[in-house]
Amino acid sequence: MSLQSLKDRLPEHAKDIKLNLGSLATEPALSEKQRAGTFIASALGVRNPEVAAAILAEFAPKLDVKELAAAKAAATVMAMNNVYYRFLHLVGNEEYGKLPAKLRMNAIASHGIARADFELWCLAVSAINGCGICIESHEKAVRKDGITAEQVQAAVRIAAVVNAVAAVLDVETAVAVELAALAA
Repeated sequence: MSLQSLKDRLPEHAKDIKLNLGSLATEPALSEKQRAGTFIASALGVRNPEVAAAILAEFAPKLDVKELAAAKAAATVMAMNNVYYRFLHLVGNEEYGKLPAKLRMNAIASHGIARADFELWCLAVSAINGCGICIESHEKAVRKDGITAEQVQAAVRIAAVVNAVAAVLDVETAVAVELAALAA
């Protein structure tokens, strides 16, 4: 499993996604570690096993053990936080925001890597999950830590393309299964 295997699985109508996936793999606005962590956190964030396996195979070797664990932790904690904080934002009742979250979020404080990188990965996953509060919070944190607008945009572009790859492959797999069932 590799990035090339994902590109090979994309149909002709997803040619732009295939091209974007290839170019973002070497996106110069991000360091190699930032890029690898963004790809991994995004791949885990889209919840597609094929995408996650291929991207982990491609990018995990570019990170040390702590960085890889942090990228995974960013995806994991955002899977929880993006639901909770999106609810707070959308419910329209300020009473919920005054209550303590009572959710463990130790990964945010104890990830063991550069804060800017972890926050960037959380931002990418939050963009995938559409949590406005988390997007705003993590964008402010990364900018405060010296991440540029171009770097933020690059991370979100990676998240968008990884999300598109997963969406295309989810549909292609579902259609193939349906066609096989009809043929049986």
